[in-house]
Amino acid sequence: MKVDDNKSELLQDLDKLHTTKLGAERIKKNLFLEVDDVVKWCSDKILSPYAIIVRKGKNWYIDIDDCKITVNAYSYTIITAHKIKK
Repeated sequence: MKVDDNKSELLQDLDKLHTTKLGAERIKKNLFLEVDDVVKWCSDKILSPYAIIVRKGKNWYIDIDDCKITVNAYSYTIITAHKIKK
């Protein structure tokens, strides 16, 4: 996994990961997901050995499988996720 030095902070506290109802709807729409548990889907992606995890300021950015997931570094709220345009 290619990451910055403090990525273990995100992985250690992955059980705190959550999102709002609107956030879940936005993520499903942006990624064309048909899953019930958006948080579990994002968590599984973050745990992938291919995930590139970088912290910039107040957010974590996770690049995996042509999508980017944005997580607030303080509240562990999944803010958004979207397809990476090629």
